[in-house]
Amino acid sequence: MTKEEVRPINRDFRGSDRPRETRVNERIRAREVRLIDENGEMVGVMPPARALDIAREKNLDLVEVAANSNPPVCKLMDYGRFKYEQAKKENEAKKNQKTVTLKEIRMRPRTDEHDIQVKTRKIQEFLADGDKVRVSVQFRGAEMRHPELGRKLLDQIAESLKGTATIERAPSMEGRMMSMIVSRAPGWEPPKKQAAPPSKKQLKAVDNEQSEKPVEAVQQES
Repeated sequence: MTKEEVRPINRDFRGSDRPRETRVNERIRAREVRLIDENGEMVGVMPPARALDIAREKNLDLVEVAANSNPPVCKLMDYGRFKYEQAKKENEAKKNQKTVTLKEIRMRPRTDEHDIQVKTRKIQEFLADGDKVRVSVQFRGAEMRHPELGRKLLDQIAESLKGTATIERAPSMEGRMMSMIVSRAPGWEPPKKQAAPPSKKQLKAVDNEQSEKPVEAVQQES
């Protein structure tokens, strides 16, 4: 007895997860459609050929907007203009999107107070830019016997960031690192940066400019 070769059934699933293409004008094949005019008013149920005639009379397109309805819903519109405005909105939305980056600040269990304050300010700078921050305490050697020191340090930083940050992931131990993740607190607005005072070099340049003016110009200004 010979074994029959079993071949897998070749089914083409390409495009099964793609959005269905919008049918326009002659591509609408339903027996009947429910027509909505360009002002959003219901016109009624009719064959697509009749709806297409109405669209042509108004120099508009017949666009299927609800293919799964029974009968499908079609609307009169300028499809080219609709696609242009839709693409424009999508481009504007992409411009306004900001990529959130996960930054990391590392410390040791016995980091001194001054360094803690410096690193806390750095965390606030990251949060002001819209980024998330992983705050980590790294243990070495005998420090592994005292994880409570790392927890105490992270709790201290969390307390300093109250009102500024939200704890997205509570402190947890992973190998030789204890970490927590914080993000910008809702409603928190970072203080506006004040303009730096002019440097000595800039002030000297202004003085030189004033001294080089013609005598007549200086007299007129006075």
